[in-house]
Amino acid sequence: QACNMSALNISKKRKFVADGVFYSELNELFSRQLAEDGYAGLEVRVTSATIEIIIKATRTQDVLGEKGQRIRELTSVVQKRFNFPEGAVEIFADRVANRGLNAQTQAESLKYKLLGGLAVRRACYGVLRFVMESGAKGAEVSVSGKVRGQRAKTQKFSDGYMIKTGHAYEEYVETAVRHVMMRQGVLGVKVAIMLPHDPKGIIGPKTLLSDIITILEPKGEESRAY
Repeated sequence: QACNMSALNISKKRKFVADGVFYSELNELFSRQLAEDGYAGLEVRVTSATIEIIIKATRTQDVLGEKGQRIRELTSVVQKRFNFPEGAVEIFADRVANRGLNAQTQAESLKYKLLGGLAVRRACYGVLRFVMESGAKGAEVSVSGKVRGQRAKTQKFSDGYMIKTGHAYEEYVETAVRHVMMRQGVLGVKVAIMLPHDPKGIIGPKTLLSDIITILEPKGEESRAY
């Protein structure tokens, strides 16, 4: 457990595994509880006294609940589950700056569109258009399962520029998968969004793509006579 890591003298390997399990379990809990509030991931910060959990969501007011009741309930659940002492866990809600560039919120939105009975093609193109209008470099949406008829198949919809491999993929592409429980069976929904380059690192990665080459003008060339 990620609680008394400093107190317990455990190996580095075990600490990283325990931290990973802690993060995964929190992510699972929040993605189930806050699915309809635009849950978009979490961040865990461990300070000397407390553990701060920052929930990223599009509708932060719904995450907090009436007079902050809902967030207190979540804090209590996490505290009891991981045997933290009273007041050792603090949960905050943070609004997502640009929900169109967040794969989790878009996958969730697509899931509710499909559950609402919207046609697959229309729902996917709606999500694609919204993502591209939000400033993404590219996007890809795929829906797998029994879309029409008894035969399962995968439908892919893509727009813009999308890379598939290498280190740049890890930095630039954000993916999310959701399972949609339809009447005819389970549909798998996958959303991949390629973020734009941002020198400030707010809406996208700071590092340039490796195939973009900037040619700088040589210094002092103006005075040289040709």
